[in-house]
Amino acid sequence: MSFPKYPEYKDSGVEWLGEVPAHWQIRKFRHVFQESSEKIDEKPVGVMLSVSGYRGVEVKQYEDDNKRRTHEELIGYRIVRPGQLVVNTMWLNYAGLGVSEYVGHVSPAYRSYWILPDLESRFAHHLMRSQAYVTGYTKYLTGIRPNSLQMSRDDLLSLPVLVPSVSEQRVIAAFLDHETGKIDALIEEQRRLIELLKEKRQAVISHAVTKGLDPNVPMKDSGVEWLGEVPAQWDVVMLRRVLEGIEQGWSPECHSTPAENGMWGILKAGAVNNGVYRESENKALPHALHPRPDLEVCSGDVLMCRASGSTDLIGSVAYVESSRGNLMLSDKLFRLIFSLKVSAKFVARTLGSNPLRRQIEQSINGAEGLANNLSQATIKGLYITVPPLHEQDEIVGHIEQQTGQIEGLLDASKNAVDVLQERRSSLISAAVTGKIDVRGWAGAAEQEESELAMVAEEQAGYSAQGGAT
Repeated sequence: MSFPKYPEYKDSGVEWLGEVPAHWQIRKFRHVFQESSEKIDEKPVGVMLSVSGYRGVEVKQYEDDNKRRTHEELIGYRIVRPGQLVVNTMWLNYAGLGVSEYVGHVSPAYRSYWILPDLESRFAHHLMRSQAYVTGYTKYLTGIRPNSLQMSRDDLLSLPVLVPSVSEQRVIAAFLDHETGKIDALIEEQRRLIELLKEKRQAVISHAVTKGLDPNVPMKDSGVEWLGEVPAQWDVVMLRRVLEGIEQGWSPECHSTPAENGMWGILKAGAVNNGVYRESENKALPHALHPRPDLEVCSGDVLMCRASGSTDLIGSVAYVESSRGNLMLSDKLFRLIFSLKVSAKFVARTLGSNPLRRQIEQSINGAEGLANNLSQATIKGLYITVPPLHEQDEIVGHIEQQTGQIEGLLDASKNAVDVLQERRSSLISAAVTGKIDVRGWAGAAEQEESELAMVAEEQAGYSAQGGAT
């Protein structure tokens, strides 16, 4: 799909906006938005809302109802009405704003604004969340830490806002709603495919490490609920039987940025997410601190996440195929050291299988007060299968061959999502800043009919009230 440019442009006078259509107005934020001072003073109004960088304003979801605010705690929270622009000034560099479709409330740190008649709400939603404007917000952000940069109220009120005619805004908004809707549907299809591929990968691993590769082999009851039947010649043992030791890392105060090659760094918990070792998930060690070579991660290591804010990450295991060196364990990671009775790769795959995952989740959920921590005793008490050593190697080879194909499909789907999201972002920015002219869009005629019907309806209502002569 390609669209023409506007016939004539002018310099916006704003570096991050560049040239804009000659007939568009440029007004200050304070002239098209009016701050709402409405706050909760007694009973809560509507539902708790949050702002997503991808979706805009949405109803806040709680995994734990105990985290919901009490009525007393909500006193002073800002009330949000449908059609208002909700702004989190600390997340503007992540598109932390959007026009609400809900009645609700947000943290006092947020602000809400009525949109004045010169600006159509859907156009305002796309405009203020566009990549062009996110780039603009970053010019005004101040603060010390990267995750707490904030835009001042005065800078926001002085922000330049592009204002085409209302009819043109409606066409642009309708075009973007239509086109982004199609792109979002394609993204959702890819995400569903990604989840199916992940499930298939897990199924391949889980079947191989608990049932083996020979479908005709005699089976026996493992005696462990999560494992079910296993090949008759396999052993089923607690992990402690094949462990030589467990080492825990170190977590001094580090830089927030990753260590450059040659520099020492500390691995984060996410370095073993989804069973894949990612050495880029690290924080640079300050020069003033001496590294601990005894905690350096090496090729052949098996790492397990023992603690995290995400219960999905706790217990994740990854085998380190290779390491660039100069990276140390953090205190959120264990290094599992196995005896020569087992293949470290096989055990790593086993610990990432569904049956072991269920054992780990049961241990986490059953340990009151330890929901974000996995103890060494719990790890040693996990039950695993132990085939003959040569069979372990065969199973690992089979898993790598099968999952390698799946990983290729996963990478292709993830790349497709990235391309679609980039397309979505570019299309929005191009349309709302006038880099393309969508007035000739095929749906524009339908939009114009809708506008005429709206005007006719308003006039009819005016006449019914006795306003027409």
